[in-house]
Amino acid sequence: MTDAAPLSRDDLIGAMSKGAKPKDQWRIGAEHEKFGFDRTTLRRPAYEGENGIKAMLDGLTRFGWSPVEEAGHVIALERRNDEGFTASISLEPGGQFELSGAPLKDVHDICDETGRHLMEVKQVADQLNLGFIGAGFDPMWRREDIPVMPKGRYSIMRAYMPKKGSLGLDMMLRTCTIQSNLDFADEADMVAKFRTSLALQPIATALFACSPFIEGRPSGFLSSRANVWTDTDPDRTGMLDFVFEDGFGYERYADYALDVPMYFAKRGETYVDLSGQSFRSFMTDGLDALPGDRA
Repeated sequence: MTDAAPLSRDDLIGAMSKGAKPKDQWRIGAEHEKFGFDRTTLRRPAYEGENGIKAMLDGLTRFGWSPVEEAGHVIALERRNDEGFTASISLEPGGQFELSGAPLKDVHDICDETGRHLMEVKQVADQLNLGFIGAGFDPMWRREDIPVMPKGRYSIMRAYMPKKGSLGLDMMLRTCTIQSNLDFADEADMVAKFRTSLALQPIATALFACSPFIEGRPSGFLSSRANVWTDTDPDRTGMLDFVFEDGFGYERYADYALDVPMYFAKRGETYVDLSGQSFRSFMTDGLDALPGDRA
């Protein structure tokens, strides 16, 4: 039995409202993903090996990054900036390298942070005979050719994804993206930014389309990555029409989030498979997979 009191719907709504900040404290966070490849074979690198992903992570510690381990494997790096905010380097399922940037004041700071990150990655990669490419979809390799990283959650996701759509494993193993994270002042500001970002998605997809190839051939799409999301998991993807309805706010979004099926719960170092089950039920009634436990 967990020591803390179970969560409630009101707790989630309250947590969202507590995320609001005055404008002078607003920050922007950027996430930057890219594919690694062996310069000789062009294959995606495995985790282990002299020029593997772990060697990349180990090499980057010379720049002040600290390792984060899971079950004895280094699966991420962290570094604190001068303002005390933390950035991290993490691994997507197929070894895609992701910079999860620190919260920064403006796009110019993000440009500096990303540029420094790419310079550090290049210095280490050059010594390991690796290269990196920023593209939305792996232009060459099949799913089965791509090594999977040793993170516990990924085995659960790989088993669940094919139950929901035909392209979920492609999303995990063969796509990359750049994402942005924004602060908000209050509920009305959150709603305005949410609606604007959703409305701009088709334009951003068109402007930055960079994945016209699959397995060495034209795919028929300028953005093969965008196409992947049309058949990944309808429970958690696609346009959220309700965001544009009158009355949308914290409560409506909390209700949506509560009914998106879960993947797992983490207890200590163990990932408990809860794929497809309801977080709302986990809060109110508990789940058979975690007897006596509540969210």
